[in-house]
This record gives sequence, C-alpha cells and structure tokens, in this order.
Amino acid sequence: MIKTYNIEVDCPNCANKMEAAAAKVSGVKSVSIAFMTLKITVEFCDGADEKAVMKDVLKACRRIDSDCEIQL
Repeated sequence: MIKTYNIEVDCPNCANKMEAAAAKVSGVKSVSIAFMTLKITVEFCDGADEKAVMKDVLKACRRIDSDCEIQL
C-alpha cells in the first residue's frame, strides 16, 4: 500500500535526512519526501500497521527536525 501525507519541513537538506531516517523504520518499504510540494509518500510493507508505522516515521523525522509535523 502506498499513501501520501502532508509534511512540514523547513529545508531540502532536512527533507533528505528525514527521508533517510524514515526509510529505516520497520514496516516502511520505501519513502520519498518532496520538499517543493511538502509531501511524504510512504510504501508500506505487506501486513504493516499503517498508523503505527507512521507514528514511528514521525518520531524518526522529529529526530532530524523537532518541529516536523505529518498530517495523518
């Protein structure tokens, strides 16, 4: 399953770091952050709990930028 969410990120460099951090989250098959459109697209592994995975993705992104928000 692939879903797209709105994300608040301050700079392209932060977006790249967040993308790398989110890719390491369990349950994420692939992830892409588009800084220009402020969108994060996540492909979930089969059987992954979407809400639980997105909470972990948000935590990973907040380690890079503490005021990051993802509209779930």
